Amino acid sequence: MQIEFRKVDYIYKKNTPLAARALHDINLTLPSKRFIAIIGHTGSGKSTLLQHLNGLLTPTKGSMKIGDEEIIADQKNKALKKIRQKVGIVFQFPEYQLFEETVEKDICFGPMNYGVSRDNAKEKSSYYLKMVGLDDSYLGLSPFELSGGQMRRVAIAGILAMEPEVLVLDEPTAGLDPYGSREIMEIFARMHQSGDMTTILVTHNMEDAARFADEIVVMESGEIMQTGSPEMIFSNAAELERLGLKLPKTVQFQKMFEAQSGCLLSKVHLNEEDLVAEICTLVNGVTVC
Repeated sequence: MQIEFRKVDYIYKKNTPLAARALHDINLTLPSKRFIAIIGHTGSGKSTLLQHLNGLLTPTKGSMKIGDEEIIADQKNKALKKIRQKVGIVFQFPEYQLFEETVEKDICFGPMNYGVSRDNAKEKSSYYLKMVGLDDSYLGLSPFELSGGQMRRVAIAGILAMEPEVLVLDEPTAGLDPYGSREIMEIFARMHQSGDMTTILVTHNMEDAARFADEIVVMESGEIMQTGSPEMIFSNAAELERLGLKLPKTVQFQKMFEAQSGCLLSKVHLNEEDLVAEICTLVNGVTVC
């Protein structure tokens, strides 16, 4: 499902002395079935943009088209429930949103709220719990008996069980160690690859943006500064530095290698495996740069 922003502005506390513009003249298309990362430093407008994706916030100026539904500034929007069924958001620390007495009931809550039968919701709870790496033995447990990482997986399963057409991830690995972060991101990558889902990742983590995204949107001061492939975005180190963003560690290492060896690699490498492979080819071939 495609999402379009058309000249969107958003002002917090509009028409008050505390008014603050968070988004300005956003023209952006988030194509269907793509994995898109939205990056920018704190205060760049990422979170405000995210909350527009399922109607938690609506434009103070301009319009949006979310699938077949349109949201227009200063007009009543009757389609918000439909939109929220199609666009699922995994917020930071989603485990804080758990509230039911068992894991099964928590996962079932969302689907049943949108009209899915209890029996069907139970089937979904078992299926999506396995998708996040937990088995049926967890279904009867209280979510609050689980570890923090397990609670996060249950919360994610609850969003996935609603089977959204668009999955929005707001810093989904916040607070996790590197191993846990990679596991969670691999789950989302598998979900994206196995279905027709559009995935939108809002992140400070340049490694995740480089490894998983098909396209990257760079924001600053509530505006879109750049859009493009990860290779294009991370090739421009000077511009990212101006925006207060760092290169992924893999790209940083590549630039250091090129500077010290005098060898320019064939392209910007976005993961360790590809970078190591080309460096090994150079070394084994005793290439003179």
